[in-house]
Amino acid sequence: MCFRKRNGYRPPDHFNAKIYTGPVPADRESPMARSETSPGRTQGSSQRPNACCFCWCCCCSCSCLTVRNEDERRGRKTSQDTKLETIPNCEACTKPTIEEMRLWSQSFDKLMKNPAGRNVFREFLRTEYSEENMLFWLACEDLKKEPNTSVVENMARMIYEDYISILSPKEVSLDARVREGINKKMQEPTQHTFEDAQLQIYTLMHRDSYPRFLNSSIYRSLVQMGSRSSSES
Repeated sequence: MCFRKRNGYRPPDHFNAKIYTGPVPADRESPMARSETSPGRTQGSSQRPNACCFCWCCCCSCSCLTVRNEDERRGRKTSQDTKLETIPNCEACTKPTIEEMRLWSQSFDKLMKNPAGRNVFREFLRTEYSEENMLFWLACEDLKKEPNTSVVENMARMIYEDYISILSPKEVSLDARVREGINKKMQEPTQHTFEDAQLQIYTLMHRDSYPRFLNSSIYRSLVQMGSRSSSES
């Protein structure tokens, strides 16, 4: 007989309780266990989501050409770890006709004068990691249309910080002459401070990116879809 029983010691009731070996109820499950088994968090969250089809609308809140993941399409909240690649502040535009899309291949000017064309070209530039060229060009266009002098100064400084500064991750490629000219003009910025830089980036997109865009799957598949739609209607 053990020492405790010999001296009249009686252990508490919870020492004699049977050990439960079944499944842990949901309300008693540890937070770590829930996070490991949660269906909303899957392995490989860094995998790049699939691109959806092109969408076209006339509203300013349009999120055209947005890359969405499967959870978002099912109405679930997307994990913070998922890398969603989107086009914010997409230009409002209507669905282009097949004739308009074919005009884009005739000249770069016709592509850039069409809002839908700029959106599609911007999506292509994003796949080549050179979207900042289009963003800079669009920002310069907005600057030239701004009549308020004080607003112009703020816009110019934002453009400089976003696309001209060597510290910016979105810095565009400009030669030394153009950069020097911008630095002088930034002392008193105007609507035309970035005109030389805008022209240089426009020429770069025309000569470098535009030919590849015409041969890209983005443009060719869009024309094919437009051709099928027009033939079916």
